[in-house]
Amino acid sequence: MADLAEAVESMEQLTVGWRAMVLDRDAGADVRDLPGIAVRWADCGFAFWNCVTLTEAGADAALAARRMSEAADIMRTKTRPGFLWVFEGLLDAEALDSLDAAAERAGLAYAFPGTGMAGDLFPLPEPAHPELEFVRVREDEQLLAYADLNSRAYGFPLEAGRDGLAGSELWKSGVHAYLGLRQGVPVTCAATVEAAGRLFVVLVATDPAWERRGYGEAVTRKALFEGARATGLTRATLHATAAGAPVYPRIGFTPNSAMRFYGLRG
Repeated sequence: MADLAEAVESMEQLTVGWRAMVLDRDAGADVRDLPGIAVRWADCGFAFWNCVTLTEAGADAALAARRMSEAADIMRTKTRPGFLWVFEGLLDAEALDSLDAAAERAGLAYAFPGTGMAGDLFPLPEPAHPELEFVRVREDEQLLAYADLNSRAYGFPLEAGRDGLAGSELWKSGVHAYLGLRQGVPVTCAATVEAAGRLFVVLVATDPAWERRGYGEAVTRKALFEGARATGLTRATLHATAAGAPVYPRIGFTPNSAMRFYGLRG
């Protein structure tokens, strides 16, 4: 089991970072901190902005099952689908062993895995890639390109990503969001944002046609380098998909808590 403090850090980075992202998308979004559950739900087409997570450290099997059921009930009140994020490092051994069974009883279906990571990374060298030009997202057209890369990478319709990001002033100013351009065409992207005294890496994506060329690592390094230079922060966190998990240790991240994502059973 991961160190409990590290798992708590990873969970809190989600709740702090997603509060800003969700409220940026919709100032009237459902953002609540309930007993054992954090709700960060914009109810928009971009499923990652529709989030519920369990927050209690050391939860046993009975408590975890109860919170799973409560989370599912919250999700059923929403119009758009989203995910329950579960940080395995917060659960005791019995709760972890019975997690999928508890999810099934709550009407939830396992969607995909993830991994929480963190590291004291800096200073990093200024990044470069021989095939890429890095551009910070400042204009609406660049933000749409960022959204479209995420939609392609995660298998969402293009309108879903745009529903999450289009028109955001936060993403053009407060977030250190970068595109990697190959011959002028956006092929990869990554961003960092300050969250509770850390740089939180968010929405890293590479066009599936241009994977396995080191593009995602390069643009993530750029977002980290510029975010650290702007804020002076030295610790960074992220939540990696299975595809991205092998990349981040090369930058200096260390896994701390395995994660499971659940959606409502159809």
